[in-house]
Amino acid sequence: MQLADKDLISIQETRLLLKNAKKAQVELAQMSQCQIDRICKAIKDAAMANLERLAKMANEETGFGVVKDKIIKNYFASQVVYESIKEMKTVGIVSSDEVKKIFEVAVPMGVVAGLIPSTNPTSTVIYKALIAIKAGNAIVFSPHPTAQNCIIETVRVLKEAAVAAGMPEDCIGCVTEITLEGTAELLKNKDTSLILATGGEAMVKAAYSSGNPAIGVGPGNGPAFIEKSADISLAVKQIIDSKTFDNGVICASEQSIIVEKETEAEVIKELIKQGCYMLSQDEKKQLEKIMMTPKMTMNPKIVGKTATYIAEMAGIRVPGETKILVGVENRVGHDVAFSREKLCPILAFYIEDDWQKACERSIEILNKEGVGHTMIIHSQNQAIIKEFALKKPVSRLLVNTPGALGGVGGTTNLIPAFTLGCGAVGGSITSDNISPLNLLNLRRVAYGVVELDEIRKNVERESKGQPARTVSRDVALDQAVEDKLDRMTDVIFEKLRNQLNI
Repeated sequence: MQLADKDLISIQETRLLLKNAKKAQVELAQMSQCQIDRICKAIKDAAMANLERLAKMANEETGFGVVKDKIIKNYFASQVVYESIKEMKTVGIVSSDEVKKIFEVAVPMGVVAGLIPSTNPTSTVIYKALIAIKAGNAIVFSPHPTAQNCIIETVRVLKEAAVAAGMPEDCIGCVTEITLEGTAELLKNKDTSLILATGGEAMVKAAYSSGNPAIGVGPGNGPAFIEKSADISLAVKQIIDSKTFDNGVICASEQSIIVEKETEAEVIKELIKQGCYMLSQDEKKQLEKIMMTPKMTMNPKIVGKTATYIAEMAGIRVPGETKILVGVENRVGHDVAFSREKLCPILAFYIEDDWQKACERSIEILNKEGVGHTMIIHSQNQAIIKEFALKKPVSRLLVNTPGALGGVGGTTNLIPAFTLGCGAVGGSITSDNISPLNLLNLRRVAYGVVELDEIRKNVERESKGQPARTVSRDVALDQAVEDKLDRMTDVIFEKLRNQLNI
């Protein structure tokens, strides 16, 4: 019988990819660290050889972003990620402690389901392929339907190079018949060991409700606070650099600016000077009409577009060199478009009386959307920076750096990654920038260092108000020798007491 229903074909293809990946991963897991590293280098080299071609494919197919920035993202996902992981021990015994008599063995998770977004399609494939294979896992990719061609081609390029370097062929796979039913099968199938989900909120929720372990990323909605001690000109430049990079599609990019009342005029002047357009209240209302869908979700028609393109959509006339559209806002809520995540060059602008009020406003914004993700602060006041670090419900507080590039580890020393954990507060299993270490388990091998008899003796001593003997967990002493030393000490003290007539 030949299948004709696309949903059934997608489900069957997914099952077959997972079945074959599971078999291939068993072989991959037997490889040495040297063999795994050789495969990862081949993946990196193949990506580097196709940086521009894959970037152009992604831009042409999705209509999102800027080709030159997508080239940088592909470079980051290949060369920079590779350099950060190449020395990692991910095979066999990865750490040992001779004193505590414990060592750790890396255990791959199995088959990873790699869900890929349309905003960063080729770069996310490169990144996830590298970290999955480095950890000894197979990976099956599920493309976003609006970016399927560039994703499938990226997978083909990487797989071909990896197989030539010795990788079992089915360790990298990609669904080509893309349906919701096929994606559901990938998430729920018993052969899926871990879901690595990067994309929209609905998709991430589906991953967490699948019944399989999942690492997901919630929405970003990071506010940027320009505190009065900041270098305002530099702060504005960094925000613009971030928000215009690939037209703002990276989820760690700034979504709003918060300033103190006393620096409001200076910041606005600098924004205009550097190419931003401050919307009038009427223009802001016009823009709000196209920012969200009737269900108050982000309008995909503005994602990754330029400020001038979006302004024209809204019927607003702006200078041709406009970089970002900025609207003054004083509300936060699900139905307040400017307070929501905007993956394009649009920023909300909040004015607060002082840094304490700015602190409260940023928490309000994050708790409505983006909790657990990222926030940015521009300041030279270390005390205020520490106050923000202690109170903000985010996994990354970035200081004096562009949000988009800082969050992924491009302009900071965070682990280079395109999947950014949001912690428990954001509904994620981790707050890490995801690396190969998040895609393997550790088997701990622990030697005995103390006997039950000694534990019992200590319990008895403590119950009688006597000090417990220190149980050395550094060196396992022979119990008989220890008891002999105790008896000798008691005899010596008894003789001294007799001599002194005590």
